[in-house]
Amino acid sequence: MPMSQEAYETSRSLRQNIERVVLGKPDVVQMLTVALLAGEHVLLEDVPGVGKTLAAKALAQSIHGSFSRLQFTPDLLPSDITGSMIYRSDTREFEFSPGPIFANVILADEINRAPPRTQSALLEAMSEGQVSIDGKTHPLPKPFIVVATQNPFEFEGTYALPESQLDRFLLRTSIGYPSRETEQQVMLTHRMGEPVDSLDAVIGVEGIMTAQRLVREIRFDETLVDYLLDIVEATRNHDGFQVGVSTRGALSFYRGCQARALTENRDFVTPDDIKALAVPSLSHRVLPEGIFQGASREAVETQLADLLQQVPVPV
Repeated sequence: MPMSQEAYETSRSLRQNIERVVLGKPDVVQMLTVALLAGEHVLLEDVPGVGKTLAAKALAQSIHGSFSRLQFTPDLLPSDITGSMIYRSDTREFEFSPGPIFANVILADEINRAPPRTQSALLEAMSEGQVSIDGKTHPLPKPFIVVATQNPFEFEGTYALPESQLDRFLLRTSIGYPSRETEQQVMLTHRMGEPVDSLDAVIGVEGIMTAQRLVREIRFDETLVDYLLDIVEATRNHDGFQVGVSTRGALSFYRGCQARALTENRDFVTPDDIKALAVPSLSHRVLPEGIFQGASREAVETQLADLLQQVPVPV
């Protein structure tokens, strides 16, 4: 079996496994898979109780790797995430005690319930795969992915994530309410407890690393690179956006398109990959202004979707 085909089979088995417990949401499952294969992070934003934490836990359970759950609260300290230096009386020396961030899959639950100082403790970890304590750098395990959940910032007790933090997420997406048929199925499957707790892992750390390397080899035609950059540049020139997409955001978008192509069993990117990821990849990276200032997530996504229609698609 060709390695690219093997990577696709890996992504397919991962998606099928997650869909055993995340019912009726194949698009959300694909987004999680894309973020993992791209070596990036994902933010699930929605109202409480629609399955954000369930989706993140299902991804973690599907991987033969270390998993850590961080429950963000107002009193959570940065050292509670990264770890700290502990004095050892027997050696009379300070020793680094790793925090829960040292795992392959991090579930940052309700990330916007912690103050900005604590949220920023994730910045270096998410962008560079390391943390620095007292001038010393400590690498994080590979692969490393943060799956964060947050309630809409209008909810009581939440802090809006700063732009620099949002820019570290490849994708921001929502779960949404299930259909009535799916909700009936949820009632049946949850009668005897949480099905996610009995979910078996289907992919190992080495399998993920191999798939991530193959994602970087997915062909991206030069005309499609220009199309992607046309979209990025359009956000910078849009009257409704004070700040457009950064270069980091463009590169993250690029890698996400490569990962989506692999999940579709292709070794090349198409315009459909770019169009499918444009809104979830870019909506949290623009800053509305003028009449759009303070607009809701849905309004910003609508503006981006309209902008996308105005950018010519290469033939």
